[in-house]
Amino acid sequence: MNPQRSTFATGILYVRSLLFWAGFATFTVFFALLLFLSFPLPFNRRFGITRAWSGTTIAWLRLTCNLRYEVAGLENVGPGPGIVFAKHQSTWETLTLNFWFTPQSWVVKRELLWIPIFGWGMSMMDPIALNRSAGRKAVDQLVELGRKHLRKGRWIIVFPEGTRIAPGKRGRYRIGGALLAERSAVAVTPVAHNAGEYWPRRRFIKEPGVIKVRIGPPIASTNKTAQQILAQAESWIEAEMANITTLSTHEHGASPPGTTREPD
Repeated sequence: MNPQRSTFATGILYVRSLLFWAGFATFTVFFALLLFLSFPLPFNRRFGITRAWSGTTIAWLRLTCNLRYEVAGLENVGPGPGIVFAKHQSTWETLTLNFWFTPQSWVVKRELLWIPIFGWGMSMMDPIALNRSAGRKAVDQLVELGRKHLRKGRWIIVFPEGTRIAPGKRGRYRIGGALLAERSAVAVTPVAHNAGEYWPRRRFIKEPGVIKVRIGPPIASTNKTAQQILAQAESWIEAEMANITTLSTHEHGASPPGTTREPD
């Protein structure tokens, strides 16, 4: 929250965020129920429903909260399948990564599938649901299920820090996704973004502005250990985070070459 913001301006942001949350809840329930009822359909058709939910929500976010995005590095996205290592700061990236990596499966906490309606819809997307408390067994499960999903031609979305990390902070990067890359000989595509500055964890108000997304060159996994893959991905992501993190300043400078902005 900007301490210099007037009470009136804060009130306007509150109302706009309230409108967003009302729409977001409505869209989520509608599309989750639609997904749950779509179980006879093939995966790609169900994935289309998920993308429709994401697209509707992001359009509503732009309309109500004036929160947009720009993305650079789309030329680094190959035809797939592949593994994505993404920074995790917000709910925002869980909605938008399917714009660029299609089709995809998420690595998620098993407990998310237990949430009424939302979890039921998520279960229809064939996620890699792990019991994080199982330790090494969970890592082995990630590798086994991840290889099956890759053989189906899907991108695997991994948040290597395991949970949402506040802007300006850095979590411990976990080895599971890198082990999957090593054993499947599939490249890792790193993704950095600063969505947490505008859609922060456990904050009602959404800040207006432009979220910056950076997609890095694929990191080859052949002839590399999991530790080497993980270190290279972490180094790229954190270097980009240092470049795009603005914290409370929310700078809106010129976009780098090759940057694509959300359509007006």
